[in-house]
Amino acid sequence: MRTYELVTPCHFGLEAVTKREIYDLGYEITRVEDGRVSFRGDAEAVCRANIHLRTVERVLLEVGRFRAATFDELFEGIRALPWEEYIPADGKFWVTKASSIRSKLFSPSDIQSIAKKAMVERMKESCGLEWFPEDGAAYPVRIFLLKDEVMAALDTSGASLHRRGYRLMTSRAPLTETLAAALIMLTPWHGDRILVDPFCGSGTFPIEAAMMAANIAPGMNRTFAAMEWEGIVPRKLWEDAFAEAKEAVEPDVSADIQGYDIDPEAVKAARENARRAGVEHLIHLQQRAVKDLRHPKKYGFVITNPPYGERLEDKEALPALYRQIGEAYKLLDSWSLYVLTACGDAPRWIGRKADKNRKIYNGMMKTCFYQFMGPKPPKRSRE
Repeated sequence: MRTYELVTPCHFGLEAVTKREIYDLGYEITRVEDGRVSFRGDAEAVCRANIHLRTVERVLLEVGRFRAATFDELFEGIRALPWEEYIPADGKFWVTKASSIRSKLFSPSDIQSIAKKAMVERMKESCGLEWFPEDGAAYPVRIFLLKDEVMAALDTSGASLHRRGYRLMTSRAPLTETLAAALIMLTPWHGDRILVDPFCGSGTFPIEAAMMAANIAPGMNRTFAAMEWEGIVPRKLWEDAFAEAKEAVEPDVSADIQGYDIDPEAVKAARENARRAGVEHLIHLQQRAVKDLRHPKKYGFVITNPPYGERLEDKEALPALYRQIGEAYKLLDSWSLYVLTACGDAPRWIGRKADKNRKIYNGMMKTCFYQFMGPKPPKRSRE
């Protein structure tokens, strides 16, 4: 079976987490760049990566790379790629996005326009047609320029993979599902440990954790662009990949995952989202302020994304809010605390220096993932 170079964009700074996911899925990494991890895989890998990877934004099928410092070089480079090997004569193709970083060509709209024209010229030459109906399956294309190197790729995912299909109701400033999953995977938490999010909003941290605990693949209940690409990925491979994911689910698993929020509407949204994700039985959701956070058990995890203070009046309340986080944390014996925030003073207000601090981009906002480590639980004796 033919193999492809598959490229998975991920959150900048979390490439190592994505690498581990791809390895665990059984594939070898070929390249790691800022915000992107590539691996070799066949048509089956296209299906399995889209269905199983929790931390990537999409799965791209690389068509080619070349250097271009002028628009003429861009045109000729795109025209030289074998688009006809991927896109049929009736295929609908367009450049859905172009991005440029530290390159001489920096206008996304011009890059998109020129790339589309070059693709049409290539398809004319290879198919012997002057006009294309474009009434068949959709083949979205993405173009990336980095230091004058162009990468052209087909987007096998379509809608971003953070769209799991469960989150119809959101609270304000929701955390993306892919980022929440990646941050959980940065911690030592696993399904038989306690996890609490006292600022759960629409429930993303608890839901993603519960899906991990039950081994529910994030893409099990959605569709992908490449499902219509019969010439690249036969329908039977998709059916087999979905069946594999369904078979792997552990319906009888138990977990201690909790989400609190002071906003009753946020708790309502979280409950509905958890129900849609099929994990409502694994999560306890409750309206509660962070100052009331308590738990009798040891060695748990608080993983949370508290308010950043986008508005001036909110900023003034932040010191008191983060002190409440610190006071509640002091009462949690042997717990670990993980806080994603844009507030640089968060550790000082919490009252403890972070053991680790990882810089993460949440969208365009630079944030820090502060990690306050508790002790490891004693090893269980083997009987």
